[in-house]
This record gives sequence, C-alpha cells and structure tokens, in this order.
Amino acid sequence: MISRLESGGSVMLYDPSLCGNFAPEWFDPAYWQQRGALVAAAGGRGSAWFFVAEGREYALRHYRRGGLIGRFNPDWYLGADPQRSRPFREFSLLRQCAQAGLPVAMPVAARFVRAANGYRGDLLTLRVPGARTLAARLREGGLSVDEWRMVGGVIAEFHRAGVWHADLNAHNILLDAEGGVRLIDFDRGRTRPPGWWKDANLARLRRSICKVADASPVVPVDEAGWAALLDGYFFGNGQPAVR
Repeated sequence: MISRLESGGSVMLYDPSLCGNFAPEWFDPAYWQQRGALVAAAGGRGSAWFFVAEGREYALRHYRRGGLIGRFNPDWYLGADPQRSRPFREFSLLRQCAQAGLPVAMPVAARFVRAANGYRGDLLTLRVPGARTLAARLREGGLSVDEWRMVGGVIAEFHRAGVWHADLNAHNILLDAEGGVRLIDFDRGRTRPPGWWKDANLARLRRSICKVADASPVVPVDEAGWAALLDGYFFGNGQPAVR
C-alpha cells in the first residue's frame, strides 16, 4: 500500500514497507550528511546521492534538465498536477515493472515540490548493491559473452512487456555483484504497444556504446559483444522478442 504525505508545498508518495520511518527530510542530502549517513554522490545531469538508513542503502535522484535548456533552467518543470509530474509517473512505472518481475531498482518514494507555476522533483529508490554501469564496465575491460547476452535478454523482457525506456544508454544499465542486470532511470518512460520503438531503443544503446568507446582510445567497440547482446535479445529466452 502506497502512502501519501503533504508538507508545505511538497506532495510525496512512499512505500512504508521500504522506508518505515519516512519523513520529508529523506529527500534532503544535507540531512543525511549531517548524520554521517551520506556514503557517496554521483555527478552528471541526474545528480544522485547514496545514503544508508534503517539498514538499507538508498539512491536519491533530483530531476535535472539536460541540453541547452538545462543551462538556464536546471530543474524546473511546467505542471501543477502531482500525478502527472515526472517523479510520480516514474515512481508508478517502476512499481508496475517491479510487480511484473522486471529487474529495476525498487521505487521507495517520489516528491513533487510546487515552484512558480511549476514544480521540481525527486525520486528515491533502493540502491543496487555492488552495481556498475555498462559504461563503467566497458571502460574497465568489457563484458564476457554471457554478460552481453544477459543484457540483451533483459532488454527483451522489458520490450515484451511493452515498457519503453526513453533513454536506454550504457549509463542506465547496471550489472550487479551477483551477475544480474537491471535497467534504471525511467524518466519519461511509459508502456507502449508493439512497434518500431524497440529497434530505436537498440539503436540508441548502440550509439551510446560507440560514444563510450570514442571517448577512450583503449576501449574499442566490442562487435562480438554486440552480436551476443542481439543474440540474447532475440533468442535469450528461446523465442524471438515480440515485434
């Protein structure tokens, strides 16, 4: 059962089973830093912080804009309805994925903060233990054939369920310490009927992998690995992905 909390100009959804003593301060990195619970921070457009509470590790992400618009409007979005906001929609989609058994970071809470006829937002998930992004693994030496095949198989699972990832790239695929694969950052994602968006998803991932390789003279594009990914995508579960 999801709980709702309103405090000042903020509206929050949270799962009490994953954060029993939840309070609005959970969305404040300084709150955790003061308690010595902030364990790490990640840069990039979607700034993220990691902290420990109640025996669990959490990942806190603040919604930020990218591209040209992000230079003068880093984190403000238009909209007055919390249910239609990016954090609430992503929270709902992640719950839908988790309930369907798809490998995502478990959604814990989402926050909508009213701001000048619009809003700012945050999302809280459980941190995936020992996880490394596909991009990091490529820079560290690459993946085995079986790992490539597993990545393709996991993407196919989402596609068969009709789940579209709006930004499927090498930074939004995690390989965890137990050999599992998860997709993260479903901002703007949604469910869609079968279509060519699946091919576009794969093409976007291919461009991202090539971009990682182009940024490092010692990381070539692993063509055999990409072939194994496609093999896992089409045949990893014994049947082609639904078109």
